[in-house]
Amino acid sequence: MSIEPAIVGTRIILSGQVLYSNCQPITRTLLDFWHADDAGEYDTVGYRLRGHQFTDSKGCYFLETIVPGIYPGRTRHFHVKVKVPNRPILTTQLYFPGERRNRGDRFFMPELLMTVRDRIHTKKATFNFVVA
Repeated sequence: MSIEPAIVGTRIILSGQVLYSNCQPITRTLLDFWHADDAGEYDTVGYRLRGHQFTDSKGCYFLETIVPGIYPGRTRHFHVKVKVPNRPILTTQLYFPGERRNRGDRFFMPELLMTVRDRIHTKKATFNFVVA
């Protein structure tokens, strides 16, 4: 999934795998992502900063987007739905390390922190979803 034209903000590439607990990759897993823009606002009319994709033959996914902004009462995060074939849908959020608002966000869970590294002109984040 690539970034939409005319979206402003710090670029970030999020990638990882969807795996069973025995570390076997899960192919054709549906991942649905959505998040706020760099000002902390959601598109409630259209589909900006929303999209879905399927994992590849190695259970991998790749999302190119922007770092979401912060809005009142929440820390910076991505929303994700993970639909593994023949399993219930997992709806969760991924969080950014080092955010001062993490501690005060009632939904924050440290096990959902992405690994984020700064690169030239972008950030690179990784997160693997492990399904029992």
